[in-house]
Amino acid sequence: MKRVVSVSLGSSKRNHAVEAEFLGEKFHIERIGTDGNWERAIALIHELDGKVDALGMGGIDLYVYVAGKRYTIRDARKLVRAAHVTPMVDGSGLKNTLERRCIHQISTDKLSLQGKKVLMVCGVDRFGMAESFVEAGCQVVFGDLIYTVGIPIPIRSIQGLRRLGRVLAPLIVTLPFDMLYPTGDQQDVIIPRHSQYYYEADIIAGDFNYIRRYLPEHLPGKVIITNTTTREDVKLLKERGVKLLITTTPEMGGRSFGTNVMEAVLVAILQKPVDQIQADDYLHLLHELNFQPGIQELN
Repeated sequence: MKRVVSVSLGSSKRNHAVEAEFLGEKFHIERIGTDGNWERAIALIHELDGKVDALGMGGIDLYVYVAGKRYTIRDARKLVRAAHVTPMVDGSGLKNTLERRCIHQISTDKLSLQGKKVLMVCGVDRFGMAESFVEAGCQVVFGDLIYTVGIPIPIRSIQGLRRLGRVLAPLIVTLPFDMLYPTGDQQDVIIPRHSQYYYEADIIAGDFNYIRRYLPEHLPGKVIITNTTTREDVKLLKERGVKLLITTTPEMGGRSFGTNVMEAVLVAILQKPVDQIQADDYLHLLHELNFQPGIQELN
């Protein structure tokens, strides 16, 4: 049995483990949160290195892709350097493949996206998804400045997001990650802020921790398209009136895992050095596995 573990800077309350089978091979998949404790995360990676088939880096990205250019988040290097034997991935490979594929699947099979108003809480974090919404004919508002750095200026075009990314990404990736993204117990805190953009949208999309952190009290009829959700998250969204929850990764054992976990699964199957894996390798394997978006009607 192959073993895949995601070591996350996120809350340990979101820990989960499940056994699954892919292409006839059994997997034990686990997510372990370290409550924002960097030293504990590094120690855990050291402990698992060489003992598991692949590692996921949760609660932080190693890379940010903007308009075809890759930027490395400085703080994330501390984690990836702790793994010397076992391959470690952050999920960015799937954000540019699985999530693009997911939006295409939704727009052709599940939900008409043409003309829909979409709020992406952070487009730079998921540039593949951002481009796919635009290609599907959506009217997209990108909340990168609003929800990441607290500047209340919406970005209303993919060209504007590209320009912003080129200017700000080289600076942002050098900042302490805790300034940019909720880690540890901060992931349990909800601070409704700039809610008008949630209310104006038909679809709210992007990283769930960003969506949850600024979640308004009432969102009747809204569609959420995101990644990692637990049973408690689903209950929260249902209570707030959300109509439909779509996760880009499939549901397993009562919840969806993050892209870093699923990319680690693919790496374990491919058994190739991470730096030799191309987007086409992921796309071919995703087609073979036939991953489908997780869809739950809540209200």
